[in-house]
Amino acid sequence: MRIKPPEPFTLEAGPRAVLLLHGFTGHSADVRMLGRFLQKKGYTSHAPIYRGHGKTPEALLETTPDDWWEDVLKAYEHLVDLGYEQIAVAGLSLGGALSLKLANCRKVKAVIPMCTPMFFDNEKQLTHAFKMFATQYKQLEQKSAEQIEKEVEELMKNSRPLFEKIGRFIKEVSGIVDMIYAPTFVVQARKDQIINTESANYIYEHVATDHKKIKWYEHSTHVITTDVEKDQLHEDIYEFLESLDWESQF
Repeated sequence: MRIKPPEPFTLEAGPRAVLLLHGFTGHSADVRMLGRFLQKKGYTSHAPIYRGHGKTPEALLETTPDDWWEDVLKAYEHLVDLGYEQIAVAGLSLGGALSLKLANCRKVKAVIPMCTPMFFDNEKQLTHAFKMFATQYKQLEQKSAEQIEKEVEELMKNSRPLFEKIGRFIKEVSGIVDMIYAPTFVVQARKDQIINTESANYIYEHVATDHKKIKWYEHSTHVITTDVEKDQLHEDIYEFLESLDWESQF
């Protein structure tokens, strides 16, 4: 069975733009509802898909956080090339770490990290999430249970180098949070089953900006952008974006 790959999207509306970044093993569908909501509110949004994502598990293992970072920079430049000068960035999970790194080295109006890891103490949870992703993908390919088990076992054997690189990337980003001056809205699901939720407090306490807020969503799990409190999340993000001084030059 051939699986149709997801695609990046650009939803143009007003002159204010938001770069939307998905998480590890995810893709643009994880932030599409947020993009549609923002478009209705007059905000343009763009969501890339990093290399290896939205494809087979084998393809994902052939990429690195450095590849994904290059893809984020290209996505930012895509909005600049379209003529947008005021750009905020929101990222889910590992996309939140990428968004924080972007806020450290590019002009962004604000940064919104959602369920973003700051400690690599969750390798077991991440590897389990990757295993689940690989299994589900191969089920969609309609492979036999025996074949799936064999292929997933081989994938897990080959995944360690990538997870080591992810760990180093998270450590790198946690070390630069105190140099982020962009307004920051930290979003965290209380029932997050993937990351150490103390990451949210770490980001909130260490960012250098005084324009910051944190909110916990009591009934949501890790992929908060598609979970039960997504509508409230959308409204909260819009409210935060509206609190910014979009007319000033950074």
